Amino acid sequence: MNSPMFSFQWLPFVLLIFLSSVSATLKNIPRLSPIGGKFLHDLETVSASISDDLQTFYYDQTLDHFNYRPESYTTFQQRYVINSKYWGGATSNAPILAYFGAEAPLDGDLSAIGFLADNAQQFQALILYIEHRYYGKSIPFGSREEALRNASTLGYFNSAQAIADYAEIITHVKKILHANDSPVIVIGGSYGGMLASWFRLKYPHVALGALASSAPILYFDDITPQNGYYSVVSKDFKEASETCYQTIQKSWSEIDKATSQPSGLSNLSKEFKTCRPLSKSSELKNYLESVYYSAAQYNHPPDYPVTIVCGGIDGAPSDASILEKIFAGLVAYRGIRSCYVNEPRNISETTVGWRWQTCSEMVIPIGRGNDTMFEPDPFILSSYIEQCKSIYGVPPRPHWVTSYYGGHDIKLILHRFGTNIIFSNGLRDPYSTGGVLDNISDTIVAVSTVNGSHCLDILFAKESDPEWLVTQRKVEVRIIEQWITKYYADLLAYKK
Repeated sequence: MNSPMFSFQWLPFVLLIFLSSVSATLKNIPRLSPIGGKFLHDLETVSASISDDLQTFYYDQTLDHFNYRPESYTTFQQRYVINSKYWGGATSNAPILAYFGAEAPLDGDLSAIGFLADNAQQFQALILYIEHRYYGKSIPFGSREEALRNASTLGYFNSAQAIADYAEIITHVKKILHANDSPVIVIGGSYGGMLASWFRLKYPHVALGALASSAPILYFDDITPQNGYYSVVSKDFKEASETCYQTIQKSWSEIDKATSQPSGLSNLSKEFKTCRPLSKSSELKNYLESVYYSAAQYNHPPDYPVTIVCGGIDGAPSDASILEKIFAGLVAYRGIRSCYVNEPRNISETTVGWRWQTCSEMVIPIGRGNDTMFEPDPFILSSYIEQCKSIYGVPPRPHWVTSYYGGHDIKLILHRFGTNIIFSNGLRDPYSTGGVLDNISDTIVAVSTVNGSHCLDILFAKESDPEWLVTQRKVEVRIIEQWITKYYADLLAYKK
C-alpha cells in the first residue's frame, strides 16, 4: 500500500499561499511520527504474508461528537483494518490490540508498526488499526479539498474528535464480533501515543490499558523547558563526536559569512548542490537543522544516523573547510544524489494536516537558547499565535491540551485515579524531554532505555535488535499480561 500524496492543484488556494510563503517564517514544530522523518523514512511495501491477513473496513463516522446541531450528524467514511489471524475468539474473551493512527495515512503504519503483530499470537489477540480523521482515506466533507478548505471545515480536526472516533469504532467492532467482554489495549506512538494515553484517561470503560510510546504529553504549556528538544539533539551529537558537534556549532556563522560575500548565495548553492538556487541563507540552515534533528529523533540501530552524519563530517579531508565538512556529513546521511536542499516534492497531506494541528491545539513550544549546537531561536508564543491567526483566521489554543487532558502536577493527579498506562521512551529521542520518565504509580509506569530513540519499541522486531531493546519490549508485554490477567480474574468474580 502506498501513502496517498496530493499535488499542488488539489490544495485550497489559501493553503497554497501559506505553504509557499509563510512556512519559512512560522516556527517549525518537528513532526511527531512513529515511523520516521522525510529523510530517514523509506517505507517498504507491506509483505504479502502480512497483507493477506489484513481486512479493510469503513465505518460511518459522526463528524462532530460533541454538539447536537444538524450539521454535527454529518458522517464520513473512516477506515479501519483488522487482522484476526491469531484471535482466540469472542467466546474466550480474547483481547483486542488497537493501534491508533496519527498524523499520516494508515498504510505506512501497517508496514512498520510491529508490536501488535509480533505479540498477537502470544496474546491470542485481534489486531485493530484505526486511521485518524482527515488523513489517508478517512476524509470528511467528501473530498480532501473541501475538508481542508478553511477553519470552518478544519475545526472538526482535533484530538478530542479523533479519540471519540476511536471509541466509536472499537465499540462497533466489539459489537459486531460479539466480543463485549474482550479487553482492549490501545497502542500508539508519538502523537498517536499521546492519543492512547489520553484515551485511557477519557475512555477507561472502553480500554483496559494503553501503551504510549514516545508520547511527549508534557511538552505543553511550559511544563517542559523550551530548549529540551534541541538540547537532546545536541547531546546526541556531542556524545557521538565532540569534533562533529563543534563543527556543526561553528557552521552557522560560516554560512552567514559566506552569504555576506559577493555572489555568496550562488556559491553556497553550488557548494551544497542545491536543487534550485538559494534565495536566502535560512533555506540552507532550516534544511540542515531538519537533517540533524531527524537523525537524532530516529537514531535507530543498527545504522545510528547520528553516527553516520558525524562519520561524514569527521571523515572529510583534514584540509576541508567547515562547510565542506558539513556537506560531507549531508552526503553520508542522504547518499549520493544529483542535488540536495530545496528538492522538488509534492505537498503531503501530513504536511498540511500537521501544520493545522500545531496551529490549533498541538502547540508544542520548542525553542532554542544559547546552550545547544544550533543558533538561538526562542519560541515566542505571542508571535506564533499571530502567525497562525494570519494563516487560518483563528488563533491557536495553547493551553487547551492541559485544560482538557491535564499535564501540570501529573504525578500528584494521576496517581489518585489513573491506571494501566505504559509510557515508554528512548532517552536519545529529543521528544523524550516531554515524556513521562518516572513511575507515577504501580500501574502507570515509565519504561525507558538510555540508548533508545523515537518509538523504537513498537516497530517490527529484528534479529539485529540490541538486547536492551529486546528487554524493553519484554517488560512492556509482561505488564500488559498482568493487566489482562487481573481483568479476567475481575470478570470471573463479577460474573459469579
